[in-house]
Amino acid sequence: MSDHLIEKQVLYEGRKIRLEIHHLEQSRTGKRLLKEVVVHPGAVVILGFLDDGRLLLIGNRRYSIGQTLIEVPAGTLEKGEDPMNCAGRELLEETGYLAGRLKRIASFFASPGILTEKMHLFAAYDLTFQGQALEAGEEIEVIPTTLADAIELIRTGQIEDSKTIAAVLMYERFHARAG
Repeated sequence: MSDHLIEKQVLYEGRKIRLEIHHLEQSRTGKRLLKEVVVHPGAVVILGFLDDGRLLLIGNRRYSIGQTLIEVPAGTLEKGEDPMNCAGRELLEETGYLAGRLKRIASFFASPGILTEKMHLFAAYDLTFQGQALEAGEEIEVIPTTLADAIELIRTGQIEDSKTIAAVLMYERFHARAG
């Protein structure tokens, strides 16, 4: 059963998100309700592996929470952009490394209760350093670490970013042995 959309109000439209209020009628009860929806074009998440096996983590200053978080590189899809192309672009911008090979791992929703953002996870291999190309306002430090150390940072709560937690644990659990 699905709810019937009666009206959609756009409250805000920005560069990366649109905030909408959806007026719905429940199909089974006929009751009216409102849903707040943040529309997002989607994003990529990249697990970049150096030749020595270390994973590229980043220290990323996040204005919205006033903290620097330990994360994997990630970025928002441009309109009509292929996720694999975005993954290569974001890895290069944030870490300075160009991927010789990208492998799609999975896709998942960040917070489907309110947000349409779908994240596309890639592993990047055969990396060549070219130099970072940070966007205005980005404060990013590259932190190469072992997969085991990244998992320990998750266990001890030093990695608090959900996309990083999901990406690292998914890779370790289902893909690390396959290489």
